Parts: sequence; structure tokens; C-alpha cells
Amino acid sequence: MAFKEKKSRPEIEDSSIEEFKRRFKAHPALFIGTIVVLVIVIIAFVFVPAFVPGVGLGSSFDLTFGTYDRTPITYTPGGYFAQIRESITRNQQNAGQDISNPYLNYQIWRAAFEQTVVHTAILQEMKRVGYSIPDEVVDREVASLPQFQDNGKFSAIKYRQLDNASRAALWRQVQEEIITERYINDMTGLLVSSKEAPFVKAMASPERTFEMVSFSLDAYPESEVIAFASSNAALFQTVHLSKITVKASESEATQVLESVQNGAATFEEAARNYSVDSSTSEKGGDMGVKMAFELTSEVPGAAEREAVIALARGGFSSIIKTDAGWTFFRAEEEPRPADVTDAAVVQKIKAYIMDFERGRVEDWFIKQADAFVADSQTRDFDDVVSEKALEKKQFGPVPLNYGGNQLLPPLDSSIAELSGAASNENFWQTAFSTPLNAASRPIAVGSNVLVLRPVEESQADETNAGFVESAYSSYWLSYIMGQKVNSHFITSDKLKDDFFTVYFKYFSSTF
Repeated sequence: MAFKEKKSRPEIEDSSIEEFKRRFKAHPALFIGTIVVLVIVIIAFVFVPAFVPGVGLGSSFDLTFGTYDRTPITYTPGGYFAQIRESITRNQQNAGQDISNPYLNYQIWRAAFEQTVVHTAILQEMKRVGYSIPDEVVDREVASLPQFQDNGKFSAIKYRQLDNASRAALWRQVQEEIITERYINDMTGLLVSSKEAPFVKAMASPERTFEMVSFSLDAYPESEVIAFASSNAALFQTVHLSKITVKASESEATQVLESVQNGAATFEEAARNYSVDSSTSEKGGDMGVKMAFELTSEVPGAAEREAVIALARGGFSSIIKTDAGWTFFRAEEEPRPADVTDAAVVQKIKAYIMDFERGRVEDWFIKQADAFVADSQTRDFDDVVSEKALEKKQFGPVPLNYGGNQLLPPLDSSIAELSGAASNENFWQTAFSTPLNAASRPIAVGSNVLVLRPVEESQADETNAGFVESAYSSYWLSYIMGQKVNSHFITSDKLKDDFFTVYFKYFSSTF
């Protein structure tokens, strides 16, 4: 965004090699994650080097990737978009990335596009509120650019080596950089309570290590599925229907129905000639075999749906208003009860239960988990795990990191059963309120019911906790606010995003 080195944001105070090694060894996951975040922040707001307009990619194309509030987002040689793309490309090359990789090239262009959108939007916002920079401020900034320095002083000779057009373009871009910097500093320079960073530091302790057993909802037994099907037989009876849907009007649908009933046309002919339902018309209106519950989207009205399901073979329904138009049905077979000896039928009923009666499944497994917990209170935990053929897993140490704050150690992502637990308030409340070496009450998390057993609790290393506090104060809030600013503009209704179309029009064969 700029044309000289931007002063770095506050960094971790002790930068010695030994301190770096010590912190890395103490908490490698936290340290690496935080450094990654810092790199993202630097890349997002780095000031790109000063330029001299020249000839480059895009000189013979109209590379307008969209507009923001009717202002074109265009790639031009030497322009802001081009500089950002070149800067990101250099960063990737310096990181050892293969920029010839088509996917990486796409990501580089997309990142440059989005940053240009944000840059354009900020300038428009500042213009709208009447913000301006005195010319002498811009002059001082231009004079301090490194390419115009000679022994630490501004060199008029070096400055005059640029032609007038290049000097004017450079002056305008430095002006824009000062404006965008002021906007970003105002938006990210939050006033934070002196108690906030210590509060975040306190979140790093205590840390707990857990043992865990899980009950997968996918293991819901077939006997329970069949029992549910028996008590809800009407939902799962099977019907074989055909249908014709007419878009125009009820009267036209009635005429089509009458033509079929009086033999003027066969049902199949009428479906091919008049039905607007492309999924069935080519099959003569045949919908195939369905379960009763699957007709809910076809026939929203309960009474009309029951009448359709009850049709005898060869019977016609009345004209029914549906979302697609005006529809009538013909029964190809008599309705019949679900065949629960057919594994495919049982699986279909189970899918219904998982989608619409999930609470029933969770309740069933919570009862199984309650029985496990009760047994573990009077017997050895591992013995009960073995007896019930369960698998015990371990994770931690981890603090109460609700929401998955990247400054704190995360849950173990390699344990599939913990997917979604980071944002599950009940999970964390249970995990840190259960006494050590006791089995917790069951917790429903995603597709599992979990029982946790905290086996160890310790205070976080003071160095790491201090690191969290320092990182939060120095750049974390600015990073989060910067992300919010970017997201605000990238998702704005003012943005007309044609990036995908334009990129693949010009570059799909090149990259």
C-alpha cells in the first residue's frame, strides 16, 4: 500500500535467538501459530515499494476485474493492482513457493484484487467525508523515499531523474497511501482497557489434559430404527406415482387431466407434451417409488398429501396447487407398508431419523453414556471402557479456549470427535467443571456423545502466558479489526466482482 518501508507494528520485546528457541521449545504449536498470524498481518498491510511506471503485463488487455461503487478495479502496468500482485509474488518466491503453480497464481491474483478493492473503497470513504492531506505533508513523504536518498539526505538530482509524469504518479500514490494509512490506523488503533490483556492472559490457565470416550450417532442400532418405523408406519409406506405439472393455470391443468381420463391422450403423452417438470416429463411423468415423507415437498398440504398417498392403483388425484404450478397425480401401484427386512429401506428410514429426529438418537446414546458414567463411578474407568468395547482417546493440555482463539493452544484437530467442540459452550463448561479423575456428564458434540475425564490440571507456563498477553496487546486486536475492515468491503453490495470471469478469460491457458 506504500512506497517506503512502513514502521513495524509493536513486536515481542525479546527477540534474541536464545529467547526465540526457548519459547519455541516451551510451546511450539502456539509460537508457530502466532508467528503465522503475524505474517498474515504484515502481508495484509505491507507497504509495497515505490515504483516508476513502465510496461508490463496487461498493457494490451482490458483487465477490469470489477467495480467498487462504479469505480473500475483495473490492472494496469505500474498501477496499485500491479504493485500488489508483484509484491505478493515476491513474498511467495522468497518463501520458496513455486509461482508457476496454477492454483497459487490464481490465489496471488485474487489476493491482489481484493487488496485493491479495499484500497479503492477506503479512498472513496475518505473522499466522502472530505478528508484531505496538505501538499507539504505529501512532499515530505516523497522526499524521504529511499530511492531519493544520498548519504542519508534527500538528493534533488536523483529526484529530477524521474520524468514529470512519473513524479506526478508517484506523488499521487504517496498521497493515497497516507490517506489509507490514516483510515487503517483509525480503524485498528483501538483503545483497549488496561484490564483486557491481563484477562486474555488469564484465559491461558489452567490447562487440562483429558481422557475421552465417544458414542457415535452413526451406530444407532437397527432395532431402534425398526421400532420407530413401526410406530410411525404412515411416514414410511411406499407409493409409486406419476405426475403432470402445468404452469399456466388450474383450468389448463384440468383440461389436460380430462384429456387423459377420456382417452384423448395417454398419461405418458400428456406428461411429455404439457408437464413443466423436466425431471419426470421425459419419463412419461413417472416419479419412481417414494416413501410418504418424501412427498412433503411435492404436496405441501397435509390433507391433499394423504389423499394422494391413499390413491388406488390407476387412480387420479384432484388438481393440486404446488410450488411448481398445478399438478395432478396417478397411482402406479397400491400403497404398501415399508419392508423393514430390506436393508436399503431400513437405511432410508435411519437417514430420515438422523435428519428429522436427531434428538431422539442423541437421547438414546446419552442414556448409554449415563450408564457408562454410573459404572465408572464404582469401578475402574479403564475396566469399564474395555468391558463396553469403547476406545479411549487423550488430548491436551489445553486451556478453556472457547471459540478457538488462535493465541491459545487449540483442541487436537486430529481427533475427529472433537470437530465443532471449540465453539460448543456446553463442552467447555463441562470440561472445566468436572472434578479431576471423574467422568463427566455426557455431552452431545456433532455426530457424537462424549464423556470426558480430566486427568491432569496445571498452570500455563508464565512465559507462554506472558507471550499471549503481549501478542494480544501488540497486534491481535489490530489484526482482527483489519480482517473486519477487509471483509466489510469485499462483501459490500457496492462491489461488482467479475474476477473469476476475467481471470479465466485471459489467464486460464497461460497459467
